[in-house]
Amino acid sequence: MTQQLVVVGNGPVGHRVVEQVVAAGGDWSITVFGEEPRVAYDRVHLTGWFEQRSAEPLNMVAPGFYEENAISCHVGDKVVAVDLAAKTVTSANGVVVHYDKLVLATGSFPFVPPVPGHERDNCFVYRTIEDLEAITAASEGAKIGTVVGGGLLGLEAAKALHDLGLETHVVEFAPRLMAVQVDDGGGALLKKKIEELGVCVHTSKNTQQITDGDGAVHKMCFADETELNTDLIVFSAGIRPQDELARSSGLAIGERGGIEVNNFCQTSDSDVYAVGENALWNGRIFGLIAPGNTMAQVAAEHICGTGVTEFTGADMSTKLKLMGVDVASVGDAHGKTEGALNYTYINEVEQVYKKIVVSADKKHLLGAVLVGDAEEYGNLLQFALNQIELPDQPDAMILPSVDGAASALGVDALPDTATICSCNNVSKGDLVAAVAGGCCQLGDLKSETTAATGCGGCTALVTQVMNAELENLGYEVNTDICEHFPYTRQDLYSLIRVENIRSFDELLDQHGHGQGCDICKPAVASILATCWNDYVLEKEHQGLQDTNDRFLANMQKDGTYSVVPRVPGGEITPDKLIVLGEVAKKYDLYTKITGGQRVDLFGARMEQLPVIWAELIDAGFETGHAYGKSLRTVKSCVGSTWCRYGVQDSVGMAIDLEDRYKGLRSPHKLKMAVSGCTRECAEAQCKDVGVIATEKGWNMYVCGNGGMKPRHADLFATDLDDETLVRYIDRFFMFYVRTADRLQRTSVWMENLEGGLEYLQKVIIEDSLGIATELEEQMAAVVGTYQCEWKTTIEDPEKVARFNHFVNSDATDDNVVFVREREQIRPATAEEKCDPADVLATAS
Repeated sequence: MTQQLVVVGNGPVGHRVVEQVVAAGGDWSITVFGEEPRVAYDRVHLTGWFEQRSAEPLNMVAPGFYEENAISCHVGDKVVAVDLAAKTVTSANGVVVHYDKLVLATGSFPFVPPVPGHERDNCFVYRTIEDLEAITAASEGAKIGTVVGGGLLGLEAAKALHDLGLETHVVEFAPRLMAVQVDDGGGALLKKKIEELGVCVHTSKNTQQITDGDGAVHKMCFADETELNTDLIVFSAGIRPQDELARSSGLAIGERGGIEVNNFCQTSDSDVYAVGENALWNGRIFGLIAPGNTMAQVAAEHICGTGVTEFTGADMSTKLKLMGVDVASVGDAHGKTEGALNYTYINEVEQVYKKIVVSADKKHLLGAVLVGDAEEYGNLLQFALNQIELPDQPDAMILPSVDGAASALGVDALPDTATICSCNNVSKGDLVAAVAGGCCQLGDLKSETTAATGCGGCTALVTQVMNAELENLGYEVNTDICEHFPYTRQDLYSLIRVENIRSFDELLDQHGHGQGCDICKPAVASILATCWNDYVLEKEHQGLQDTNDRFLANMQKDGTYSVVPRVPGGEITPDKLIVLGEVAKKYDLYTKITGGQRVDLFGARMEQLPVIWAELIDAGFETGHAYGKSLRTVKSCVGSTWCRYGVQDSVGMAIDLEDRYKGLRSPHKLKMAVSGCTRECAEAQCKDVGVIATEKGWNMYVCGNGGMKPRHADLFATDLDDETLVRYIDRFFMFYVRTADRLQRTSVWMENLEGGLEYLQKVIIEDSLGIATELEEQMAAVVGTYQCEWKTTIEDPEKVARFNHFVNSDATDDNVVFVREREQIRPATAEEKCDPADVLATAS
């Protein structure tokens, strides 16, 4: 008989309950209510909304999930009453639904201190996408933004205000930032690092009143009689459990709030469950996603009768990156356990703080604090969770000069019960079983177990478990690029560069076997182009290229191609704009302004490409390399040339950078941007290299990207002059093309570098490897040998012949008909059409 399940709350934890119940099977009719106007989204990565200003990347509901499972979802409709006797819920829109089992996943609400003036305009909280939209709108006319609260979410909010181009302040009541997670030493270093990023931090500040500002919208008056003028305020001073619905229905509530639950997440009514930040277990509220997901699993199993898992508390250790600063906290970070002993390592030069807390007998790890370098987090967490005995010298765990036990600990030493992914409660045993079941690739393992699909902090450890288990099963963990070369891409790059290898056949003869494949050929082609910058369609190279590089244009789904001429920095003359329009009309092309400030011409047939290129080149254009794994664009705002906020010539710098790096082949596409001030109109902080003007020069950001896994760029260096900026970018790009894997974006590359951003800064800025001059010389060689591949092609009749429809004729095949899916422009008239041969003859 079908049973009715109602879930109140459509956040991440409520959605996890629904997923678990669906996965368990059974005859359930599920109804979901959500107060927000959209389905469940990833609140953990809420700040990522600023990168694309879209909720879609955060969406947690798979396409068709509700429809395929006959789930009724009411968004934007808050449940206002629960009748425990009648077993019904009533929504604000008057919807009444009967339930057999009810799950309350109403989460929490932001705590706003009752400071006089807190209700004024331009005062916000930081909890939902609607909050972010309101903050963004208010920032348009603001100069200064302040966050009240220096915890995890407060620093995320500060990052958002900083990225919006506001002078940013953080006001914290406690004497340090992240008071719950870090100690005084870690908090002091965190404060210093964040202030170096341009955010002003005010600790030990008790706000007494918010009044009209002096030259700003607000003035914050503190108990120590100091003041702070600001245009907008974001309150992030903690959360409170959203328990008013349960309270009004008569369920048991804790003395300080929260819905009381047992080990199965049942409330005082056995048919009603509470999960997430509204649930009070053993007098505690758990405010992280991992405990919430565990509660969801426990409740779903108990509802469906499929398991006996109990919720017995949760580890609140956490690792995250706040404004580019690594911060981690493990277990009893403050050493509150009786007899606890501390080991502390401080490196003021490299701005690293590490502390471990051990038991009185020095045998077990109780807690840890890491700021500036959280590389040891995974191993330290496993020591704490699994009570692994410490080495004789526990400080070896954090001292870089000692071969510590943290690095020596292999994943084989971990028990199967060890939790590897705390977000989704995935144990080592779960991973081992999945590998034994056939998951031999990281992507397959993540899909099968959901490990590393939450915050992503456990990805490295998940990979270690997978590789170790494959080796235990007798498999060789193969890092070869393919079956034809027993080398990685980095190995092949070194062989080609050191041995001066100039062709794929030469490399194959000396270091490979067989004929090559679709994996190694394009990879080697890219390496050869980076090292020697030969024309990619020379006879020895053309067979290596994929379709786009082979025809120097992007193939579209209908078999036609798009043509994208370079428009450096987005600056273009009226005459050149007219030429683009005339070419589009003549060849009946669909036109679109790209996100990189260029014009894309779609719908060109293969035989038309050379004649279109000829007309564009004659007008002063050149290839934009939109088809290559190479530099695409350098986006810019108008900068100091026109904008009243601009402090540097962003257009001029963007043009210089694009002209310098155009044609650079790399493991993946590269994008850049230059903003003329911190208002960031060119969106430089989501690019592989972003440049933002300051009063003193340029700030350089690295390793950001959009796409399937958006990543905000990290601040790399500040207040650089033009010469130093270019020198650092030269080194950065050449180090990337030397060491990255094939098809690896800069963001993933840096995350996989041991030491991450700080290691990269040492290599590029401090020349720690002694290769800076070599990298600069290699980039100079690339710059000095640039050629427009379109121009090189049309100047060679033999190359042009490759674009003919037939090998022995210039005619086209009338049987092939192209039908445009999206109409934009009228078809060309007979007078506007021309013979391709005439155009090439004229151009030559």
